[in-house]
Amino acid sequence: MSNAEQDQGQPLLAHLTELRDRLLRIVLAVLVCTLALFPFANTIYSFVAEPMQRLLPEGTSMIATEIASTFLTPFKLVLVSAFCLAMPVILHQVWQFISPGMYRHEKRIAAPLLASSVVLFYAGLAFAYYVVFPLVFGFFSGITPEGVNYTPDISRFLDTALKLFLAFGVAFEIPIATVLVISSGVITANELAAKRPYIIIACFVVGMLLTPPDVISQVLLAGPMWLLFEIGIVFGRLVKKTRANSDEQQ
Repeated sequence: MSNAEQDQGQPLLAHLTELRDRLLRIVLAVLVCTLALFPFANTIYSFVAEPMQRLLPEGTSMIATEIASTFLTPFKLVLVSAFCLAMPVILHQVWQFISPGMYRHEKRIAAPLLASSVVLFYAGLAFAYYVVFPLVFGFFSGITPEGVNYTPDISRFLDTALKLFLAFGVAFEIPIATVLVISSGVITANELAAKRPYIIIACFVVGMLLTPPDVISQVLLAGPMWLLFEIGIVFGRLVKKTRANSDEQQ
């Protein structure tokens, strides 16, 4: 093997080694969070299920229809909670891996965006729990036909809850995606604003696909998505203007 080939292979090997180390740290962070949360699995599940349990008709409760669901359902929630809790560590490892290859002006934008993405993700989870859950589960509990006992299965409830958490957690990242698209020059803020009617339609389509089949949750997802898109355009313009002023000074 020639010296040139060795020089080309070494950086690749170094990058793969670093990627492996970063992934191992991410797995370790999730594992540590899982072990720390596992003793509180039932408590965490009770907290997440509280909006549903509070809105159940009097004299009814949630049920478990599978033999192992009383263990597997809280454990599944612990795994998801551990991943969410470890999100700052995960994004930090991602940042440490990609930042050496970025320009200085890109780092100035990327670091605040990564920090904001964590805050927005948690904000989406909080919005889903405190705003969406009571409305959605209250709606389903309130339309129960006469003579029918409304006793949701714990595993089915968790699947719906996680779907809502994921939908709103990802939806709250829209400002970050909007700023990145504008700052990268793929499209201007004015061009993106001109496509507003299509964006609104897309928000309601996504709301229809990612939420339970009720109008309330669909509107509660589509509305914030549209608002966050508008916020992203505003911040995208500010970032673009700041970068232009910085280039002029240089």
